[in-house]
Parts: sequence; C-alpha cells; structure tokens
Amino acid sequence: MNNGQLIKISLLIPVFDYDIVALVHSMRNALGKVPEFCEILIGDDGSSPEYLEKYRALEGEGVRVISSGKNIGRAAIRNRLAVEAAGNYLLFIDADTMVPGTAEAYISKYIPSMAVAKVVCGGIIYPESPPGDPDKLLRWKYGKWKEQKKASERNKHPHAGFSTFNVLIEKSVFSRIRFNEELKQYGHEDTLLSYQLKKAGINILHIDNGLIHEGLESNKDFLDKTKLGVENLSKLYDKVTDKRAFTETVSMLRYYRKFSFMRVTLILAGIFIRYRERMEIRLDSTKISLSLFVFYRMCMFCTYREIHRRKKHNVNLMLPFI
Repeated sequence: MNNGQLIKISLLIPVFDYDIVALVHSMRNALGKVPEFCEILIGDDGSSPEYLEKYRALEGEGVRVISSGKNIGRAAIRNRLAVEAAGNYLLFIDADTMVPGTAEAYISKYIPSMAVAKVVCGGIIYPESPPGDPDKLLRWKYGKWKEQKKASERNKHPHAGFSTFNVLIEKSVFSRIRFNEELKQYGHEDTLLSYQLKKAGINILHIDNGLIHEGLESNKDFLDKTKLGVENLSKLYDKVTDKRAFTETVSMLRYYRKFSFMRVTLILAGIFIRYRERMEIRLDSTKISLSLFVFYRMCMFCTYREIHRRKKHNVNLMLPFI
C-alpha cells in the first residue's frame, strides 16, 4: 500500500459544458468524513462562460477548478488534472455520473483494494428502467448489455474490462503512462491506456463500486460518437507496436482478426457502404436491435480499416459517409 506512505485520494472530474453541481455537492459530503479523501479537482476543458461560472462557484472547502481556457481534449485535461492533484491516488470519474448511495461509502469502498492493486475499476451502473425518452433508448440498452457487468465477470479479462469512467489509479503509475494527448477526438482513450498498463505488467482489479451513468446521449448523438470511436480505434490499431496485446483488450479487434483470416472484411465494408443509412434508421427507432448495432459497428470498422489501408498506400477510395 504505497510503501507505508499515507494514502491521499484526489477526486478528478474532467468536464465540458455539463452541470456537475449536484455531483460535486454529493462528493463534497465525504471530505472530512473519509480521512484519505483530500480534495476534488474540476477539470474545465474550455467550457462556456455560463458553465465555468457554475464550476467556480463550487470552489472552496476542498474543491478546486483547473481551467484550460480552451478545449484541449479528453486526454490532455485528464493529464493536467493528474499533475495538479495533491493526492498520491487519483480517482477519475466522468462528469455525467451520480453516486447510488453516499459519497462516504463510495470512497471508503476503494480503500481496502489499494493494498491489492495499483489500478482499481469500480464499474458502471445504468438505471433499471428504460429512459422515458425513446430517443435515448439505444445508449441505455447498449450500456446495460455491454458496460454494466459485475466485478467477477470483469476480472476474468481485467484489461478488456478497463474503463476510465470510474477508476482509481496510483499517481506514480499514472505519471509513467498518462493519456495519449494525440487523441483529440472522442473514443478509446481508455483502450489505449489499458494496453499500456498491460504492456507495463500492471494488473487491474475490478470491484463492485459502480457509479450511475446519467448522461445518456440521443440515438443520433450516440451513433455519431460511435463513428468517432471506431475511427479512433482503427487509427490506434495502426500505431500500436504489439497488435496482439492490443487486440486482447478489444473484442471488436478479436472479431476483426477472425474476419480477416476468413477474407470477408471487404464484404462487410461493402455492406456498410450500401446499407449504412438503412441500419441507422433502424437503430434510431423504438425497435432497436443490439445485434444490428454490433453488426453495424463491425462493418464500419472494416470500412475504416480499408480507408486507412488505402491512404497508407495512396489509393483513392470514395466513400459517401466520410
């Protein structure tokens, strides 16, 4: 447990134009009650003046705002928060979260795990009932199916189950690895960090200490984010040196390798180009099929692989969705 050094936990919340007032007030209740919990840092990533004013109003009593002045990206703002943190353990949480119980119980549940692992993931929880707005049904259904998993299941493949949505990392470990700031757009920052942890031989422990994911995007916004994430994943796949280790952290890559061996990736890319709009209309409806969404993502990834392969060899490829 950090070589006998006193444990100090900094809670880090990167945010861009999102109301975190209730979240910060909730977490602030644990300051003074949990001796190891020393501060809350809000990482403003170039938010509008209206939101920055709300964040500034939260300062004091263990809360600080670190403002970038302009939007520097999800990776860069997290790295800056880590540098500014006074604690020797960093607890990263997303802005669109809420504690299911008390903040005191949530923070306290992490502490015993520090003796076991340097990286501890708490997990993600989704509301049991579907959202009242059917326009947010895709994000909710996917989250319940893919992201909300018990620790026992996540620990079977700990690096594959890694997420920065709700994770505690020893600062000395994070300082050696950090988020890759070349990733400017949304998607797979946590996948790359997990790969780096795996390459460094750093184990990940998963526990049942989830936060509720409240910020559900609309179907269209989620499909747009999916596109950015899939594109990022394809670019990362080209950049990493150990493709086998990277593939082990992402199920889509494992399937892609199988489809490549079967020589059907070009067929899947062709299906995406021809039927993309039809699939998106179906996914942005009240009759959402998760099987179709998985197929849609896989076909999209095969398309991006072909785009990036041809760009590498200076071959033109005209695609209507780019």
